[in-house]
Amino acid sequence: MLSPVTPGRLERSCGSSPNDWIRFAPSRPGLERIEAVFGGYAFDPHRHDTYAIGYTVNGVQSFDYRGARCDSTTGQIVVLHPDEVHDGRAGASGGFRYRLLYIEPRLIRNALGHETGPLPFVRSPVVRNARLMTALRSVLDDLDHELDELASEGAVLAIAEALHALDTSIAKKPLSATCAMSVERARQFLDAHCDRVVASAELEAVTGLDRYMLARHFRATLGTSPYRYLTLRRLDKARSMMRAGHSLASSALDSGFSDQSHMTRQFKQAYGLSPSRWRATWQAATRDPAAQ
Repeated sequence: MLSPVTPGRLERSCGSSPNDWIRFAPSRPGLERIEAVFGGYAFDPHRHDTYAIGYTVNGVQSFDYRGARCDSTTGQIVVLHPDEVHDGRAGASGGFRYRLLYIEPRLIRNALGHETGPLPFVRSPVVRNARLMTALRSVLDDLDHELDELASEGAVLAIAEALHALDTSIAKKPLSATCAMSVERARQFLDAHCDRVVASAELEAVTGLDRYMLARHFRATLGTSPYRYLTLRRLDKARSMMRAGHSLASSALDSGFSDQSHMTRQFKQAYGLSPSRWRATWQAATRDPAAQ
């Protein structure tokens, strides 16, 4: 039975569970795989610059997305587009368990080819689709081992094609090869300089596009803005440092944030959790045999 209470009230009444955990599988560039369990409240409203695509293993996974409550039950697929605000909570007693793939939009675009236009958008965030599920299970069924390069590339292509098939929007104007190359140069520059402030003039010099044209093409290609992309790369570095045992303060400073509070604000906007709670749920997975 789905809980009839309003979103937010369930989060406040349940709160976080001591049995919550997040398990991180070996990743590849552009791909991050997780499995998680939450008993009630999971995430505050947040947004990230990747697709988040996965399936509910058991329970009811509920979230608010594009102005509506959504519920994913056992065996259903969740498809969240880059930069779309969403939260997360249990939709019924007993909590929920899910597996999720974060995939960078550039991989989807590369797999489909630049002639396909903007990124595919799946209007329904909860679907049942055998083609997409087969592709997801090829990378999410075994979280104990690293992904083989060829296998992961094949999975990315299968996921990209399944997303493209689910996008029922009208034909879109293709992005020119020149603009696509400019966006890629901007992305590489931001990756290389994520631990410092990057000025718009630098990106203009690197790409040959004015800042507003670059921002439009960057969003069409990668699903987010250059600033958000830069911030998420800093957070990637901060999470890696926290997993390696560094303090929150040093992780913030070494990742390019002005201080720990600056990182905390950005962290919650990106992941819906504070850095301390994120680290605690990750550590719980390393201790809990059920997470293995």
